[in-house]
Amino acid sequence: MKSAMTQKKSATPATPTRFLSMLDFGPAELAACLARAAALKAARAAGMRHEQPLDGLHVALLFEKPSLRTRSTFQIAVRELGGHTIEPPDDVALGGRESIADVARNLERWVAAAVVRTFAQTRIEEFAAAAPRLRVVNALTDEEHPCQALADCLTLTEHFGNLKGRKIAFIGDGNNVAASLSQACVMLGATMRVASPKGFELPAAIQESVKACATAGGRLELTTNPAAAARGADAVYTDVWTSMGQEDSAAARYSTFAPYQVNAALMSKAAPGAIFMHCLPAHRGDEVTDEVIDSKASVVFDQAENRLHTQKALLAMLTDGGTRLPS
Repeated sequence: MKSAMTQKKSATPATPTRFLSMLDFGPAELAACLARAAALKAARAAGMRHEQPLDGLHVALLFEKPSLRTRSTFQIAVRELGGHTIEPPDDVALGGRESIADVARNLERWVAAAVVRTFAQTRIEEFAAAAPRLRVVNALTDEEHPCQALADCLTLTEHFGNLKGRKIAFIGDGNNVAASLSQACVMLGATMRVASPKGFELPAAIQESVKACATAGGRLELTTNPAAAARGADAVYTDVWTSMGQEDSAAARYSTFAPYQVNAALMSKAAPGAIFMHCLPAHRGDEVTDEVIDSKASVVFDQAENRLHTQKALLAMLTDGGTRLPS
């Protein structure tokens, strides 16, 4: 299967069938998903019954990595869209007893969509390639986390409206969260600043993909200086220094990333009214201090809530074949 990083989307909303990467959307599809998520969020808050595009359909949740927010919000999203979830046990879900491709070919006969949280991006690409009729969603891989980026963009647009010209600073490891967030933000015209220690920058292929999908003046800036990234930023974002699967290198990473802690001094360099963002779970006292994550500037639980609304919009788009808003 051709990697999503090699694809360039047009400005006309397409009919998406899978979401393996943020780059499976272009700017128009991203904007449509965010608008649909905002409408679904408003309907839920008002207690209004909304569209049921998953009525009578099943969605498989295949999680090889632990999850609180992703699993919970996808379970709720499927139910609120009228569908049902199945969760095959970990030991049979993704290649434990049979090949990834055979698992996908089986599920394609039973369910409408599969939400996959796995390790290498190549695993989900292999899964999707084996089952072309199946709607497949990337719920996190080692390289990308596009569902988190959708929630982050909804949170940003709720605070700032149009992101064109806004400055978003990501402080820390150039990991999967930084990758998908960078792709999404430059699609919406924002300047994405990523401050990472040498050796922990965004991978070269991700850097190229970010530059290729930028529109409306969006651009990527890379630095090793966290203060330079935070200066004048509208949002300051960080993530854990040691991601799942990197526990053996935690001690070495701690000394490397200590200067990249988001604390009150670093936040003071951001623009007036700047917000603090984190995808959670947070290691308080490491990448962020309690003073920052518990401050009025923090929107981390808004981000967590918005996982539900953006994932509902995403599933609806993938299953009903369009980008219309709910009536």
